[in-house]
Amino acid sequence: MPPLLPSRVPRAKKPPPAPHRHRRILLALLLVLLLGMIILAITTNAPSQAAVDFTNGTDVIWQIPESPKAVLFVAHGCGCRAANFWDRSAACPHCVGLPEDRLIVLGALDRKFAVLTISSSGRCWSTEKDTGIVKWVIEWWIKKHKLRELPLVALGASSGGYFTSALAKEIRFSSVALMIAEGVFGSMGVPVGYPPTLFVHMPKDQHRMRLIERNMRALQKRGVHVKEVRCTDFPLTPTLLSDRIPGLDQAFSVKLFELFQEKGFIDERGYLRNDGRATPWKQVLREREPSLDKFEWIDHIQEELNLAFGYHEMTSLQIDDILHWFESHMGSSSVS
Repeated sequence: MPPLLPSRVPRAKKPPPAPHRHRRILLALLLVLLLGMIILAITTNAPSQAAVDFTNGTDVIWQIPESPKAVLFVAHGCGCRAANFWDRSAACPHCVGLPEDRLIVLGALDRKFAVLTISSSGRCWSTEKDTGIVKWVIEWWIKKHKLRELPLVALGASSGGYFTSALAKEIRFSSVALMIAEGVFGSMGVPVGYPPTLFVHMPKDQHRMRLIERNMRALQKRGVHVKEVRCTDFPLTPTLLSDRIPGLDQAFSVKLFELFQEKGFIDERGYLRNDGRATPWKQVLREREPSLDKFEWIDHIQEELNLAFGYHEMTSLQIDDILHWFESHMGSSSVS
């Protein structure tokens, strides 16, 4: 017997009204657009890493910001390397990132200077051995990266300052800055066309200050624009080291400050009584912390203590003055 009623066919669900469909599509598109903008912002603002090479027998480390306006060559001091100026990264696992050195580079990059660092062939710079090597590397690097139209400037500290003063005879820099170094003008004289020269020094080193004053007069007599920037000492504070050394624990900084107070390494105002190199803080700390030999911040702390005493150390505190000097003398430079 046939069924009394026909079987029910399930009804298809009604599609949502057109406005609802459009709203969902629009929301999906907005989410995709927002995600794309976030990814673009992250990749755009992420700091680029230093590039590393080994050429002509030496380490070469550099970074070029977007739309650079000048090239800055930086020469380290004795016992240092190009790796000291750069933070450790996947591209440079052996980089050290000493606090003052890295801040010099970061300040220069922020002001759109392409930064080039090269290691000396020995513990200190040698004008006989290193001049030809460095001149070749600078010329090769500038040509490789198509930066020949940009002004070329140089900053050297201590041994690197002496070397830079001599290198300026071989390479036509727009200007140079010599840090805690009077230069080698006593032996080489003042070459014709020598670039404008800024002396960044620490008056506590009175002997070097007198030599700098003498060389400034000699340069001025030859028509060279010169200027000096003086760097003075400053007191330690409980958090000074952790404030200036990325990654150093603040509790350790406070602990070390208290140890300095206990041992009389600083006076009642926080000033070091002796140069950081002459203060036996590592020996005392090692007695308290036997694992100190494996502590990765020893050199970083030593640099900050030397700087606080204000006698002879690399400094980033005057980087604005240094970069302003370079920017004020963006004349022609010469790379063959």
